Amino acid sequence: MTDAPLLELRDLRVSYRKRAGLGLRTTSFDAVKGATLTIRPGETLGLVGESGSGKSSIANTVLGLIAPAAGTMRFRGTDLAALKARYPSGLRKDIQAVFQDPFSSLNPAMTVEDIVTEPLRVHTNMTRAERRARAVDLLAMVSLSEEHLNRHPHQFSGGQRQRIAIASALALEPKLVVLDEPVSALDVSTQNQIINLLYDRRDALGIAYLLIAHDLALVHHISDRIAVMYLGHIVEEGPADRVYTAPAHPYTRALLDAVPDLDPAQQRARRARRRQLAPQGTQRHAETGCPYSNRCAQVMPRCRSDAPPAYAVPGGGTAHCFLLDPGANGAGHASDRKEPALP
Repeated sequence: MTDAPLLELRDLRVSYRKRAGLGLRTTSFDAVKGATLTIRPGETLGLVGESGSGKSSIANTVLGLIAPAAGTMRFRGTDLAALKARYPSGLRKDIQAVFQDPFSSLNPAMTVEDIVTEPLRVHTNMTRAERRARAVDLLAMVSLSEEHLNRHPHQFSGGQRQRIAIASALALEPKLVVLDEPVSALDVSTQNQIINLLYDRRDALGIAYLLIAHDLALVHHISDRIAVMYLGHIVEEGPADRVYTAPAHPYTRALLDAVPDLDPAQQRARRARRRQLAPQGTQRHAETGCPYSNRCAQVMPRCRSDAPPAYAVPGGGTAHCFLLDPGANGAGHASDRKEPALP
């Protein structure tokens, strides 16, 4: 991996219009509120958070499906935000996607050969024979064979359909693949197969991934770095091992404590921590100050009025939390604080 970013988002804001009441009047709301992220060539950035946190809005904006409301979004030196979601052919070749549902993302009327070779037909001058030969190679990359070319999506399992979607995404040798919940619709054993496949293809081809998911344990397995979103805000980012083993933001700790553990003692400890750190209010988003202040058991008065800046975290990365302020009394690294006593 090089030091120069492949994709760089700065203060990205994504807005939608929604109908107000029963009339025709509409209002806007921000799904992404000033997100800043970078992805380097060959790197995997895992973006995690609850449903509604803005993860897919970032994915769709990077793919050019939604125009950003504000901010910059540079890909290999080109400001994608200035293009207003109308990417030229060269950029569309370099940015591909694999979506959540492998059945709805594949045209049921097309054969596997048509699905995998469609990007080649649109973006290259290959002959039909050359496209078919390339399709055979692509299917081999995802552990499928030439005999599958003439079949239709309904003739495959969910995991096989996702392999076909991955083969189609890799057809143009992209620089970045956006993976929007690529395994959440699959069973656990198939999830592991697809994640290992993505891991292998990344290393073999030097592709960068933007991996969107809600499962922090799964994201940790494949990512180099992790960014955590809460209601449109990036609240923490850093090396995957550090974020997973020593979370600095209370929201990241809450996400980790929600991950099931096979060790009964550890599971009881996590359940106890969740009771100790139960949300303080019913409103999810605070109008002022820290966006997590209404749900944080460690909230301080300044959290209600001031938005926390990004503080450096030991081990790498940053977190937006006043508990990390070195100038505050009793401040320190979140992972160094004493855990709540267990009952």
